[in-house]
Amino acid sequence: MIDDNAINLVLLALRLTAAAVMLGHGINHIFGGGKIAGTGRWFESLGMKPGRVHAWLASLTEVGAGILLVLGFLTPLAAAGIIGVMVVAWIINHRGNGFFIFRPGEGWEYVMTLTVVGLVIATLGPGQWSVDYAISLDEHYVGTTGLLIGAIAGGGGALLLLLACWRKPPPKPATT
Repeated sequence: MIDDNAINLVLLALRLTAAAVMLGHGINHIFGGGKIAGTGRWFESLGMKPGRVHAWLASLTEVGAGILLVLGFLTPLAAAGIIGVMVVAWIINHRGNGFFIFRPGEGWEYVMTLTVVGLVIATLGPGQWSVDYAISLDEHYVGTTGLLIGAIAGGGGALLLLLACWRKPPPKPATT
């Protein structure tokens, strides 16, 4: 016997956890530390040009995906937002730093985990405790369709963005 309440509870918990991470990052990029200007300079240093545009794009994607996940609305697109941001971060900042996040330069375990969480959410959908369920959107976008939306919109969008806007920065000179 399937316990729908348990399934809906864990899907809600997964959505809210991913939403908290995305909202936290997006809001921090906009309002914290160096704000958008500092985030833009950081993006420029990673090879994303123009950095300020990409800072806004990433930050608004994170905030937008977070809000959609809280609501459980347009869930595969919200998950695509997670996937897209994490694939870009994986490639431009984390891939060459080993697996563990605590390694110098921050490894890729964190972005890999969030990418998979995005794929899982896109595939399983938001559950019955969501706007998608209330308006019957989930009937059309759960399973393979959700997975494809998440993977193509998120992963494909990230790859197109990288091809168009990212140039690997030259190596930093060795210090003596």
